[in-house]
Amino acid sequence: MQAAPTIRDARRTTNVRRKVAAYVALTKPRVIELLLVVTAPTMILASNGLPDVWLLLATLVGGAMSAGSAGAFNCYIDRDIDRVMKRTKGRPLVTGELTDREALVFAYALGIASIVWLGVFTNWVAAGLSLLAILLYVVFYSLILKRRTAQNIVWGGVAGCMPVLIGWAAVTGSLDWAPFILFLIIFLWTPPHYWPLSMKYKDDYAAAGVPMLAVVRGRAQVGLQVILYAYATVAASLLLIPVAGMGLLYSSVALVAGVWFVAECHRLYNLAIRGQEVSPMRVFHGSIIYLSLLFLAVGVDPLLPF
Repeated sequence: MQAAPTIRDARRTTNVRRKVAAYVALTKPRVIELLLVVTAPTMILASNGLPDVWLLLATLVGGAMSAGSAGAFNCYIDRDIDRVMKRTKGRPLVTGELTDREALVFAYALGIASIVWLGVFTNWVAAGLSLLAILLYVVFYSLILKRRTAQNIVWGGVAGCMPVLIGWAAVTGSLDWAPFILFLIIFLWTPPHYWPLSMKYKDDYAAAGVPMLAVVRGRAQVGLQVILYAYATVAASLLLIPVAGMGLLYSSVALVAGVWFVAECHRLYNLAIRGQEVSPMRVFHGSIIYLSLLFLAVGVDPLLPF
């Protein structure tokens, strides 16, 4: 007869679950989700149809590991900031669920695994781009730009654009103009996506000494920059039509969703210059919906006969 679980066994199981949950949190899963949303449609466009299922899964798994490694490195580097900011007070290195050493070892192991995985199961061009993405996020953004300039999220956002290049390279083994247009779309989209968030958590960033644009500039200036980048994002999305030969579905979504996105950004700016209460998170969440719709159209359009 099997012995009943003891209290010690139950506690051990609970501790293991908490540890696993802490490691998962270290990877910033929401960021990974967004990156995977743009990778799969890019691979469909590169294939001009449905890619090999195994290649698609292998690329998504490798991309998730790569992004998770970058997120873990960022949590390790920014652990002093995270202890100050209310938004990040629940992260594993702040709560003590993980030690600094555990986080750093995990980040390195996951990063190395992602590069080897992509090299073996896709190709070494995709693996090299994955390594570049990690270095851009960890070194260029987290170590160099974030604490030094209000333009940190602009140029640091380059790392977040890399999944489209990785996805395209996984399918073709090379790069073309189309993935660079997709890269440009995400690059220009990042400021109007992230700056509204920094408006909401302005006091947090100020307390942590991070010079986000919302900290060093007024709401009206942030709102104006958000509008300008939104227009540029929509223009880049329309540029994909002639470059990649996009059809009616993508063209319609890019135009309609683009107009809506710009209108939301204008609303934020108009409220800011009038000194009224703004809802920056409306633009933040709206930007995610916009990019998701746009890349959904990127993925579906090549499958249609028109």
